[in-house]
Amino acid sequence: MNLITGAAGHIGNVLVRELLDRGEQVRALILPGEDTTSLEGLPVERVEGNVLDLDSLRTAMQGVDVVFHLAALVSITEDKANLVHQVNVEGTRNVIEAAKEAKIKKLVYTSSIHALERPPHGVPVTEALSFDPQNSAGPYDRTKAEASLLVKQAAQEGLDTVILCPTGVTGPYDYRRSEVGELILSFMQNKLTFLVEGAYDFVDVRDVAKGQILARDHAKSGETYILGGERTELKALHNLVKRATGKDTKIFSFPLPVALIVAPIAELYYRVTKTRPRFTRYSIETVISNSDIYSDKAKSELGYRPRALVDSIRDTVRWWWDNLGLTKRSLRL
Repeated sequence: MNLITGAAGHIGNVLVRELLDRGEQVRALILPGEDTTSLEGLPVERVEGNVLDLDSLRTAMQGVDVVFHLAALVSITEDKANLVHQVNVEGTRNVIEAAKEAKIKKLVYTSSIHALERPPHGVPVTEALSFDPQNSAGPYDRTKAEASLLVKQAAQEGLDTVILCPTGVTGPYDYRRSEVGELILSFMQNKLTFLVEGAYDFVDVRDVAKGQILARDHAKSGETYILGGERTELKALHNLVKRATGKDTKIFSFPLPVALIVAPIAELYYRVTKTRPRFTRYSIETVISNSDIYSDKAKSELGYRPRALVDSIRDTVRWWWDNLGLTKRSLRL
């Protein structure tokens, strides 16, 4: 039996699908009252619980062999940093404790590429970098790094664990509109989209899910693997979406100095209007940072094989066309 925390999220629901396609049993940890549109029609066992409720985790892990821990809060501003820490760090601490008590065979923790140190341009981003709990970029980065260190410590204490660090996740089944998903959707719509000149590494969610299963089956305890895809300029990403849609949508690129001036004003606007943050200092720093990211370790040791970004964007566009009405903007703090 596989238990997935965060099963209704983007990576989580795709992992559920991959495991079911393999004929495996899946138990999904669902928050009370959580929107489970992404799991509708799937033969998955559901159990209510919360990573902040240790007793609910103990119940959820009964009879479980493997735990895929994905539940987390994403934040691209400094607001609500305490809540982000509670869920991402203390929640992971609870998962580890419950897994030890239940004698789980393997804990697969999905961290983030943002949990690693941010090296200067010219330095390859690999698993040789350390997790950085002092990262000044934002609370999401810091808390994912701190949680990753807890998982590494658990491995040293005898729990069979593996840590995975996906890059910018895109792809179908994006019911809660991820950051990259919202960007692609804006490219599809007939309105002007504002961009900063930059680039990042984008990976298909289906390849991340397959990488998680490969890690479960082949990774040695205590190892960390980057699950990346393809680095591309944001303008080139826009062109891939244009090719997939056949529509010539327009973009306007902010010069970096102007973008850095506008971002704090935009963040104030998001707070006042209580709308979802998109154009922030964090998002700008991400696309201008070093994205020379390598997944060689996962390819050589796990057999990880990400697909071409052009194929991923084509499938993503088709999915958005067919399912836009089923999607909802998820919480971003």
